[in-house]
Amino acid sequence: MGVSAEESTDGRAARSGAAGGGRGAGEPAAAGIAHRVPDLGALELLLAVARLGSLGRAARELGITQPAASSRIRSMERQLGVALVDRSPRGSRLTDAGALVTDWARRVVEAAEAFDAGAQALRDRRDSRLRVAASMTIAEYLLPGWLIALRGQRPDTAVSLLAGNSTAVAERLLTGEADLGFVEGLSVPAGLDSAVIAHDRLIVVTAPGHPWARRRAPLEGPELAATPLILREEGSGTRQVLDAALGGLARPLIELSSTTAVKAAAVSGAGPAVLSELALGEELSTHRLVSVPLSGVELRRALRAVWPTGHRPTGPARDLLSLTRGV
Repeated sequence: MGVSAEESTDGRAARSGAAGGGRGAGEPAAAGIAHRVPDLGALELLLAVARLGSLGRAARELGITQPAASSRIRSMERQLGVALVDRSPRGSRLTDAGALVTDWARRVVEAAEAFDAGAQALRDRRDSRLRVAASMTIAEYLLPGWLIALRGQRPDTAVSLLAGNSTAVAERLLTGEADLGFVEGLSVPAGLDSAVIAHDRLIVVTAPGHPWARRRAPLEGPELAATPLILREEGSGTRQVLDAALGGLARPLIELSSTTAVKAAAVSGAGPAVLSELALGEELSTHRLVSVPLSGVELRRALRAVWPTGHRPTGPARDLLSLTRGV
């Protein structure tokens, strides 16, 4: 015997309703468990009532008012659909259903306490160390002061510092070898978020005996670009800024991997160099190096804190980041 389209549809609807526990048409699917189970605060209150035999004493122990405790119990009873507590002038007594729910509540609360203890252990492990990666100028001239201040706030946190150029800092963050980084380049490396913490200026310097130390007219960009310089290695923020500002550089006179080494070479008279103003205070004040005026070229740069995209610093890394804002 044939079946009409209308009959077929009705049959499927009936079978679907049976499979879904008789849910009527248009009724929403069952809510998640969080909507069907009382929250931990309510379960703790029920356990306190069972232990103390009084809703008032339970409320005082948990630091809430008795009306608030009564309201919470009534709300839990409506949520579960059963009476949990019999109230009388002599106190509060659990119903049979309340005693059973209390046993379940005890297991849930104990599991939550274990969860909380485990989470705290993870936080303690995170807070016990901080791995910082920083480009050379920041590592040598800014980070020591920040780390001393951080130690005052977190004396139990062990801090390790990995110094390198801006490219190396980005690599260490992206591979999980560092928790927070600091770079000096023109832009934020791919895969990292950042915050500008300070600005810095690059200065052309020479030893006092170099011809540039006695020149009266400012140095022009093309002459600087055409002159072999004592430079940091490729990948350093200082070199990136200088190369971009001049539109290219001559072949390096010497290529070195640290600001301290570049300064030492310049002091020895090996040739001119371009270095961070932060690194030159002592050498300029003692006249071991001379600042050469530069015209028509902007050598200002941003100093940035960086971290993997979407992972805002937490714990000691967050505290260190907050300390840098005073720069």
